[in-house]
Amino acid sequence: MDTNKEGILYLVGTPIGNLDDITFRAIKILQQVDLIAAEDTRHTRKLLTHFAIHTPLTSYHEHNKFVKGPELLEQLLQGKEIAVVSDAGLPGIADPGSHIAALAIENEIKVFPVPGANAALTALIASGLDTTAFSFIGFLPKKLAKRREIFEKIKYRTDTLIFYETPHRLKKILCEISEALGEQRKIAVCRELTKKFEQFIRGTIKDINEYFIDNEPRGEFVLIIEGNNESCNNKLQDRVEKEIEPIKYILKLIDEGLIKKDAVKKAAKDLNLNRRDLYKCMVEYKGDEKQL
Repeated sequence: MDTNKEGILYLVGTPIGNLDDITFRAIKILQQVDLIAAEDTRHTRKLLTHFAIHTPLTSYHEHNKFVKGPELLEQLLQGKEIAVVSDAGLPGIADPGSHIAALAIENEIKVFPVPGANAALTALIASGLDTTAFSFIGFLPKKLAKRREIFEKIKYRTDTLIFYETPHRLKKILCEISEALGEQRKIAVCRELTKKFEQFIRGTIKDINEYFIDNEPRGEFVLIIEGNNESCNNKLQDRVEKEIEPIKYILKLIDEGLIKKDAVKKAAKDLNLNRRDLYKCMVEYKGDEKQL
């Protein structure tokens, strides 16, 4: 091995569905590097076989990045050229490609991006929504409390919002989005991009929730959601005010001496509201169900 040779890390974009979307440069790089680090070697091997690429393959993913990353770095420091690929699209977007890139940069290894397909931007340009400013949110956290934190941070943003979502969570997440951002925002639900069953479902969040009552989600999804505008803001503010006023009344009853449970019960009766709905509002605003 030439010990004077400098290592290079290539971040190579791969197709998100249609294999014809790979670039000539990507094929050339994957053929010439010493090693390909792949998120899922079984998935990437199909791509390499299709293009008759015989470069050695190794696994590099979210669950082994802290062990495998330093190993790859050592090979780069020895002068090897390594290409990192994700299962689909650009490495570093919602996958550990950014971790190895940071390691390489810290150690003064050259990092070259090899552009290619990207699901978020592919969905955005065909969504019909504003493309001048947008925020990539990616996959929402597994825990409800963490998702609520994110919704709280983004609900007043005016730029277009981009989410990734899996089919088994889609209905639940759409309901949470409706509750947090309002049901009248425009949304484009983009399914199986560039594949045989590619589909764009457009409408309001309310329309989309109704669509999925009768249609079971299948495939991988990108959600493009309209940013907050004056109309959205007014509707969201109206809903917030409707929730806050009963809570103020409950807190007033508590200040007057009623225990919390009785205050909720009396407020529901006096305001002709559902007690369970009031209880849920109190839990959401107080943040601890055990306090009630």
